[in-house]
Amino acid sequence: MEIKNRIKELRARSNLTQKDLAEKVGVTRQTIIALEKGTYVPSLLLAMNIAEVFQEPVDQIFFKGDA
Repeated sequence: MEIKNRIKELRARSNLTQKDLAEKVGVTRQTIIALEKGTYVPSLLLAMNIAEVFQEPVDQIFFKGDA
């Protein structure tokens, strides 16, 4: 089981670069890249901060996927 997300889709819809999003949530651009690739599972705090930026519930951004 893995954690999937809609960050890339939501970021594009909001016209945010990876750098813009990283600055808004207090992480590096590399962290955003890893999240979008699915190679990094965010902390609950980071997930909540990302949800706040996109004004979406956490479970509408992050969800379980099949491995």
